[in-house]
Amino acid sequence: MISRLPRWVEYGAFVLALIAGSVNAVGLLGFSHQAISHLSGSATLVGASLLNAPISDTLHLVAILLSFMFGAAFSGFFLRSRTLKLSRHYDFLLVVEGGLLLISIWLLKDNLAAGHYTASAACGLQNALATTYSGAIIRTTHMTGIFTDLGIMLGARLRHEAFDNRKAILFLLLISGFISGGVFGAYLFAHLGFNALLAPAFLCFVLALFYRVYRNKMKRRH
Repeated sequence: MISRLPRWVEYGAFVLALIAGSVNAVGLLGFSHQAISHLSGSATLVGASLLNAPISDTLHLVAILLSFMFGAAFSGFFLRSRTLKLSRHYDFLLVVEGGLLLISIWLLKDNLAAGHYTASAACGLQNALATTYSGAIIRTTHMTGIFTDLGIMLGARLRHEAFDNRKAILFLLLISGFISGGVFGAYLFAHLGFNALLAPAFLCFVLALFYRVYRNKMKRRH
């Protein structure tokens, strides 16, 4: 049951969604209106570009898709399981994500397309941190599945089925975190340009530190 979900997952999910929302806002405002935290729009643009865009544009979009996948593959190599466990390498992966975002700033400020790829890889890495736990599918870089699952729950409630309040709270935390991140990222981009990515990178490092401290504390208890 979702009631067994530890509180650190809820707090971490909110912060991760905020990170993804801020990165995506910078992408939409600074990467030629290119979403970066999810691939639905990019995959659609690949198909459209095959008809009416230079081959270089198509290859660029394909590279963004592959970068996201490679980031997820990197994360998957270290996690090796879809089950949430306190002993996983979440702290290491969050540090890598923060590092990729810092590299993205350097590349993007020099107008290098590779900055799009490192930012996409960072989001893919984070999205692979999403796991299945007690029936809750946690995704932090895009909200389509979250809204879908929440809608399914509401529909089931209309049939007088049990409503899982804890799962609904988790989904609402994810949604509010992503939207808050969008506001945060848009505000920072208006004032700092691509340096706005410093904020989500910093949050990755802080979250990794808190996770490491919490994990060590729990190990000492046992």
